[in-house]
Amino acid sequence: MKVFQPKLFSLKNYNKKQFVNDVVAGIIVAIIALPLSIALAIASGAEPVQGLYTAIVAGFVISFFGGSLVNISGPTAAFATIVAGIIATQGFDGLIIATIMAGIILILFGLLRVGSLIKYIPTTITVGFTAGIAVTIVIGQLKDFFGMSFGGASPVESMEKIEALLHNIATFNPVGFIVGLLSLVLLFVWPKINKKIPGSLVVVIIGAIVVALFNLDVMTIGDLYTINSGFPKLQIPEFSTDKIIALIPDAFTIAILASIESLLSCVVSDKMINDKHNSNTELIAQGLGNIASGLFGGIPATGAIARTSANVKNGGRSPISGMVHALVLLLVLVLLMPLASFIPMPVIAAVLLMVAYNMCEYKHFFHICKTAPKTDVIVLVLTFILTIVFDLVVAIAIGLVVAFIFYLFRKPKTTKRENLK
Repeated sequence: MKVFQPKLFSLKNYNKKQFVNDVVAGIIVAIIALPLSIALAIASGAEPVQGLYTAIVAGFVISFFGGSLVNISGPTAAFATIVAGIIATQGFDGLIIATIMAGIILILFGLLRVGSLIKYIPTTITVGFTAGIAVTIVIGQLKDFFGMSFGGASPVESMEKIEALLHNIATFNPVGFIVGLLSLVLLFVWPKINKKIPGSLVVVIIGAIVVALFNLDVMTIGDLYTINSGFPKLQIPEFSTDKIIALIPDAFTIAILASIESLLSCVVSDKMINDKHNSNTELIAQGLGNIASGLFGGIPATGAIARTSANVKNGGRSPISGMVHALVLLLVLVLLMPLASFIPMPVIAAVLLMVAYNMCEYKHFFHICKTAPKTDVIVLVLTFILTIVFDLVVAIAIGLVVAFIFYLFRKPKTTKRENLK
């Protein structure tokens, strides 16, 4: 299999009927991606519009060059904590540089055929940091969910956020909390009412209408951010040697996360459509998409399993659906983006709490704790705790080292048993 062979250029028996199905699927996925892109950008400490920039630019580029027929890419919850940390310490220019660097690393991963090696990263580490990310997202959204105010810049680290919540508990807004709580309840109930219309879009629309109609004392996106519409513009950051060196660990973390999540999404979608993706082509496409996202003011992107599954379930069978999804979001950005200013922050918090719930894999986590060897459980819990207390760079690095040490201790015993036979 060639290192770089985009699926778009090798479509077979593509016809008008499939094109229509791809367009319909792309529109539906765009509807799902719209509120999520805004919410994930806010969770990452970025401007709401940057989430749409990411879904539009990276989503289009990755679908165009990708190694999967149906993978949908854009901002995901996996990057929220690390992106927030980069913005807090290095500013938006630092984020752009880190995203571009991660894109270059991803391209190198693809050219060096690293795609097939990603599967050797222990499941305990991926489940551990995924659950840890989910918890950090929950901690980060409690302020807006309870309608609280910190009176200054919000802290980045999870432990500092908990401390700030306790210190500012007097700012609790019962009206905001009720709006957030009802939104969260609706998010859980909505799939039983209608599975085709995404619950996140429903709560965003209803929440905005109710808060505006009754003039409720609830913070909205417009109170915190300036909402701009229009095409994404090219942004060239100021590169410096010191900044590049400082961002190398973050860039590698973004690249590794993007690799794991995008290829996992490809594996899931392969089973759904009975196809086989080209992992190295997908990594190169992810690299190109992240470079483009950074240059046009976006944040890191990767394959999104939920959006990819929605694409398949609604008839998407080619990269055309992913490209349509990006173009539809571009139309929304140009024509409707100012309406986002009316979205209540407790509703955004509820959407992100639902995202955290869906991604935490708590059943898988506890299953490993109950059935796996103690060494695997140690790696799982260690990675989980380090992700929450410190960050992903520390968690993944230490998790890999500890897993490797345990592997070395186990290997001689296995070899000895084999020799006895």
